[in-house]
Formats: sequence, C-alpha cells, structure tokens
Amino acid sequence: MGTKLYVGGLPYSTTEDTLRAAFEKAGAVEEAKIITDRMSGRSKGFGFITMASEDEAQAAIDMWHDQEFEGRKLTVNEARPLEDRPPRRDFGGGGKRW
Repeated sequence: MGTKLYVGGLPYSTTEDTLRAAFEKAGAVEEAKIITDRMSGRSKGFGFITMASEDEAQAAIDMWHDQEFEGRKLTVNEARPLEDRPPRRDFGGGGKRW
C-alpha cells in the first residue's frame, strides 16, 4: 500500500488528471482524488494523492510543498487519519415547541 499525501491550496479548476500528471513527475501515483462539495459538486480546493512508496511520497513533498501550481501555492504533507469529531448539530429535540 502506498503513502497518502494531503494537497491543499489547489485551484478550483484543477482536475484529478492534471493533479495526477503533476505528481507523476515525482514517482508512481496510485490514486489522485480532489475533494468536492456534496451539494454543488465544486472542488473544495484540496485533495489527496497516494504515491506508490514512501520515497516517492517524500520526493513529491520536496518537489511540490510551497511551490506554485496553476497560480496558487500548494501545501503538501503526509495525510493524517481523520479524527473523530462531535456532530455539528444536535437535532435530538428537548426544546420547547410553540
């Protein structure tokens, strides 16, 4: 299994294909995924790249972190696991009903 990288600061116009092509300069890319808004389908400006090996992942970080890509400066680092978060809203009721 490869090493997953977080890529932030992506232009909203970037496609998964252009992101993959850019990171293939550093090594073999297993997966390129841009995160989109569920409602609008529009890019959220960040995504994830899975590189084939740790060495290729480090090469990608060295190559792209703090570098300009399509007019924006990228943030590239090793992805961290999603932390548990409390629910955003409590719809459990219990309040007064008028």
